[in-house]
Amino acid sequence: MLLFASGRTDIPAFYSKWFVNRVRAGFVDVRNPYYGEQVTRYKLDPSVVDCLVFCTKNPAPILPYIDELKKFGLYFFVTVTPYSKEIEPNVPEKSSVIDSVLELSEKVGKNSVCWRYDPIFVDGENYTVSNHIKYFRQMAARLNSATDRCIISFVDLYSKTKKNFPDLKEVSENDQIFIAQSFSRIAGEYGMTIESCAEKLDLSPFGVEKGCCVGKEQIEKATGIRLLKTGKQNLRQHCLCLPTRDIGYYNSCPHLCKYCYANYDAKIVEKNYSLHDDESPFLIGNSRPDDVINFASQESWEDKQLLLF
Repeated sequence: MLLFASGRTDIPAFYSKWFVNRVRAGFVDVRNPYYGEQVTRYKLDPSVVDCLVFCTKNPAPILPYIDELKKFGLYFFVTVTPYSKEIEPNVPEKSSVIDSVLELSEKVGKNSVCWRYDPIFVDGENYTVSNHIKYFRQMAARLNSATDRCIISFVDLYSKTKKNFPDLKEVSENDQIFIAQSFSRIAGEYGMTIESCAEKLDLSPFGVEKGCCVGKEQIEKATGIRLLKTGKQNLRQHCLCLPTRDIGYYNSCPHLCKYCYANYDAKIVEKNYSLHDDESPFLIGNSRPDDVINFASQESWEDKQLLLF
């Protein structure tokens, strides 16, 4: 199985010590976001977890623990975008994030790192189409030694996103096509492949294949094993990813990016973050008397059958 850490919050940036403590303990408890008394317990053991999939805007805090995590397969998505502190208030300076990505790649290998340039939105001032193209080229010039894969997506207007960023607008189809063509050309110059993530518009005629973040081929290259598992996540329309289990917690990411779909309110985030305990089996809070713990059904997807030639 694949364990996702996480699509709901940035575990490497803010909860690395907690996560490594859970690896040492051998399990993690995840509270159901809709039925709070329902708890799923996952074993953190490489015999049943084939790959830990991380999604982060700042991998620096997890770098000291990488060697300890290498008993698992590892795959990192690192989001590097050009947005200012007004949009991404607590994301570190982009140059330092890129430095961390380069160090991460040295530790885990190029096949285990993917650059995400998303979500893409366009305005009439700082983030015009031409500026996105300029920023993408600058970042690709530095990141190409760390990864050969880039995922892009255009902003989706989820209800949480519209609440926190009311001026945000969808990117027009013409702008999506122009950006895709330009990014594809630049990525090719730097030896990168570029794919879209959960996009309705097929951008493959313009050089950006309809891809998936967590795909069979990418996980096999990262882990060095062959996977038996196929299928799709089915959490979002147009998503083609393999199924993963997410151990994160909504409304707990202190990056507070205005376009975020996982945070609803900054005050709730502040409160939840204050409840975090590095020694707890839960990411936010601790055990409750009425908890009902359900042990997750877990199995390795590794195909151990020998290939015959």
